[in-house]
Amino acid sequence: MWRNLAKHVYTRRLQLSSQHSSFSPSNCTSRFYFPDKARALESQDHVNSLRPVAGLRRIGVLSSQKDELGRPGFGVTKTPVNFFGLFGYQKGYASAAEAIASEEDMSGVDEVQELVEEVNKGDKLEKQPKLIGGVAQGKHNVLRRRQIKMETEAWEEAAKEYRELLSDMCEQKLAPNLPYIKSLFLGWFEPLRDVIAAEQDLCKQGKNRAAYAPYFDHLPADMMAVITMHKLMGLLMTGEGNGSARVVQAACHIGEAIEHEVRIQRFMEKTKKKSASSNNPDDGSNPVTKEQEKLRKKVSMLMKKQKLQQVRQIVKRQDDSKPWGQDAHVKVGSRLIELLIETAYIQPPADQLGDGPPDIRPAFVHTLKTVIKETQKGTRRYGVIECDPLVRKGLEKTARHMVIPYMPMLVPPLNWTGYDKGAYLFLPSYVMRIHGARQQREAIKRAPRKALEPAFEALNTLGNTKWRINKRVLGVIDRIWASGGRLADLVDREDVPLPEEPDTEDEAEIRKWKWKVRAVKKENSERHSQRCDIELKLAVARKMKDEDGFFYPHNLDFRGRAYPMHPYLNHLGSDLCRGILEFAEGRPLGKSGLRWLKIHLANVYAGGVDKLSYEGRVAFTENHLEDIFDSADRPLEGRRWWLSAEDPFQCLATCINLSEALRSASPETTISHMPVHQDGSCNGLQHYAALGRDKVMEYSAFGRLLWRSDYVIWKYGF
Repeated sequence: MWRNLAKHVYTRRLQLSSQHSSFSPSNCTSRFYFPDKARALESQDHVNSLRPVAGLRRIGVLSSQKDELGRPGFGVTKTPVNFFGLFGYQKGYASAAEAIASEEDMSGVDEVQELVEEVNKGDKLEKQPKLIGGVAQGKHNVLRRRQIKMETEAWEEAAKEYRELLSDMCEQKLAPNLPYIKSLFLGWFEPLRDVIAAEQDLCKQGKNRAAYAPYFDHLPADMMAVITMHKLMGLLMTGEGNGSARVVQAACHIGEAIEHEVRIQRFMEKTKKKSASSNNPDDGSNPVTKEQEKLRKKVSMLMKKQKLQQVRQIVKRQDDSKPWGQDAHVKVGSRLIELLIETAYIQPPADQLGDGPPDIRPAFVHTLKTVIKETQKGTRRYGVIECDPLVRKGLEKTARHMVIPYMPMLVPPLNWTGYDKGAYLFLPSYVMRIHGARQQREAIKRAPRKALEPAFEALNTLGNTKWRINKRVLGVIDRIWASGGRLADLVDREDVPLPEEPDTEDEAEIRKWKWKVRAVKKENSERHSQRCDIELKLAVARKMKDEDGFFYPHNLDFRGRAYPMHPYLNHLGSDLCRGILEFAEGRPLGKSGLRWLKIHLANVYAGGVDKLSYEGRVAFTENHLEDIFDSADRPLEGRRWWLSAEDPFQCLATCINLSEALRSASPETTISHMPVHQDGSCNGLQHYAALGRDKVMEYSAFGRLLWRSDYVIWKYGF
């Protein structure tokens, strides 16, 4: 500060040379700001405690004095000081700069300089921006807002897709397959089954002479109950959302379904009895039995594939009994609907009941609807079955059954503190994947917090690891994928053409052709699945490639193994995923890191090389340096040595990183972002450790490491 002051005065010497007037101490202190503590001291003890101020006294600004009572004081000198005399003109100095320079020999000035440096250092610390997750607070706030927006948009998009799926299923009369509808069936099934069984007993005893009685006891009561619930709910959930259907239409559907099931059951029992009773190979019924046995197997296979239309056609050709007719369908269906209305109830969720009694109401009601006919200028009334609004509204709350769209986070995830507290900011997050198992959920909720702390700590460590996209590897993958795939284990983007049907009547040739067609269709189906998987991973990589870094929140499966919550592009995925991902925070390789990078290259190349000793793997890498440099410089135009590796994309990423290190002036100081994957050995020890409650052995046997020179990330298991 004093050196800068001297330079400032020296540059203005010519301007101030004509101003030789003296000025008061107040004018001096208005130009030069001294520490308040220096002006406030009134005792010699304080003077001794602030020794740097002595340097100020030596240049004439401050002086040690005594007040009227003889007490030592410390303050601004009362004698008017000439401005140029302050800087040494009275002592014969040529300039103020020389005056200041001459004072540097004094120890007090050194002390002043130390004080100024400490003050400046404190100012720098105060001005240094606060870091959150390795980034400045302002940038973190921007990333947090983006993360909130991303989670919100992903949730809204997933909810929209789920609503469309619900609508499509309802239109196709598949609403009974929805989880919410199945939960309603669980409460309705037993009462309906019991009243149907009672009705069947009356029919068998002859006490019920209704028109539906001859058709009512051909199926078990539980099967009739399931058919009734499925058919009625399928009709009620179809349409524009009013949840109603005509009684006659619903009764016909239910009665017809009952008749088809009766015929199928009769056919299955008939073929089964024939097959069991035909033990004589000489009787003439044997060829018929074999044909029926073949048909029985075909019907069973079609039923498993839910191809009911084909099943009905086969059974209809084999059954010569008289059809029931529409009248019987309506009467049987109407009675079953009536029994369902009497036994099915619904009530609001427990959190909506309040303090009053439970609001239990019938799930279905039968009403009459009047329709005005404009052509005939009259009206017509017909019966309608309507479901309670709660049944329809319940579908709106089934979003918990949809797949949550987890994505990598732009900010560090929230620390885990409970079963559903942690990870994502707003998306529902659970520390354990229970897949609907209530016992597991309750068990982990009852577990004491202290017992879960190690798991929370491990998951937080994994979640706070920052990753980024390896743009060079992603660029190579995009080029291969755009050209049709077929390289580096990427699936072909084109389907296999179907073989042409042979122009022959030979059954053997036709049978071979059918098997070839089936194999080709299976291959194309698998290719389609693999293409979808690759597109999902590349879509995430392209979305995150321009980010400085991102994070993967982790949770546990039922075995206690930690996995990223984002399912597609993560470091535990395929070779494609591991080749694209790298650590966002680089570290110098060091001598050990450079050696491990060479070992890692041999590991991902595999082909038996990964079974060599560490020295052998290092030697393998050093013997292929030309191939490594060629792979890094010309991955697709060169010799393509990296494509012969077992994990080609990881091999390519390692070639790029290793070539950068070896070509640098100091390979050991090269910044590396490469993760070196290692798997545990002797994992059977973890079972012994778990049985013996040996935590040290369990961690050492169950841990998996991700190495990057001196930067190690543990993948914990519990």
